[in-house]
Amino acid sequence: MAFPEPKPGFVVRYDYLWTHEAAAGRDQGKDRPACLVAASDSQTRPRFVVLLPITHTPPDGDTIGIEIPAKVKQAIGLDDARSWVIVSEHNIDEWPNAGLLPVPGKPGVFGYGFIPPGLFAQIKARFLELARQNKSGAVRR
Repeated sequence: MAFPEPKPGFVVRYDYLWTHEAAAGRDQGKDRPACLVAASDSQTRPRFVVLLPITHTPPDGDTIGIEIPAKVKQAIGLDDARSWVIVSEHNIDEWPNAGLLPVPGKPGVFGYGFIPPGLFAQIKARFLELARQNKSGAVRR
């Protein structure tokens, strides 16, 4: 089974573990779309990636998210419900890893597509801003 090259902006199907779930002792989350925001150098082994969850739940409280426009969701094959890329927490995992799952209805396909460059630049900038301020929760898998 060939896994795609981990490139920033790529949306994959992933077993995302929220920080509150990890704090409660869980080691598995719910499979959902996740946006790959960074990857270590391709020559480094093991190779690591940083993944941001995509959720239908609007951000509230300390959770910060960027809404994905309906046009973008349609272009990459996500459902029609409103969704946000959460930038206030992330998973760090090896690539490839057991949490990568095929897109529903597409055996052997692990990604939906890419977030457009302009939107991805906003997501990345906000994520990095929060990370620099130590306001981004991390789960190392």
